[in-house]
Amino acid sequence: MQNLATKGIIIMQYSSILYKFSCVWLLVVVVVVVVVVVVVVVVVVVVVVVVVVVVVVVVVVAVMVAVAVAVAVAAAAVVVMVAVALAVVVVVVVAVALAVVLLLVVVVVVVVVVVVVVAVALAVVVVVLVIVAEAVAAAVVVV
Repeated sequence: MQNLATKGIIIMQYSSILYKFSCVWLLVVVVVVVVVVVVVVVVVVVVVVVVVVVVVVVVVVAVMVAVAVAVAVAAAAVVVMVAVALAVVVVVVVAVALAVVLLLVVVVVVVVVVVVVVAVALAVVVVVLVIVAEAVAAAVVVV
């Protein structure tokens, strides 16, 4: 009987050790679950904060873009007027440049015509002088 009682005490001691071991594991599981829940809550809070910050940034950027567009539209009238003024200046500059080119062409043509006329006149004078010289020479020979 005493032997059975000793075996029972030993079994109870093992059972107590297993019980304590299982309690430790249960505590570990509870701690892990609590840590996971805390991490999930922190992640959710961070995600919500990031989403709110992104939404605020998007709204601020949208407002800034709207203001920039309004300023651009207001400035567009000035830009159009400046563009028209620049176009007029470009047209005037091109017209003046074309006038200068045409004037240069006219000057070159006039110079060429004058040179040709002078050359022809000189050729005529030379021909007349040759004819006169031949006539004089013929007259001298005849005399």
